[in-house]
Amino acid sequence: MSILGMVAILLAVLNVISFSLMAYDKRCARAGKRRVPEKRLFLAAACFGGLGGILGMQLCRHKTKHWTFRVLFPLFLITQIALLIWGMLIWLN
Repeated sequence: MSILGMVAILLAVLNVISFSLMAYDKRCARAGKRRVPEKRLFLAAACFGGLGGILGMQLCRHKTKHWTFRVLFPLFLITQIALLIWGMLIWLN
């Protein structure tokens, strides 16, 4: 398997984890159970799970009223895309 393939799989896994945490926290909120700490949601999104976090926010309608999530998750995603592009440019040279 190529390095690009491994990176793609890793990114997919990280984004699934981020999405799953958002969905799980939404279920816990509805059921009145113990919630996922916001620090953990931010950490998952910051660790290359920005897209999963944004999708979790939108599809689960969770944390959409919190400005920190609405601003930071897209910033994480933009930064992650920039880092991936930068890494690919360095790797190709």
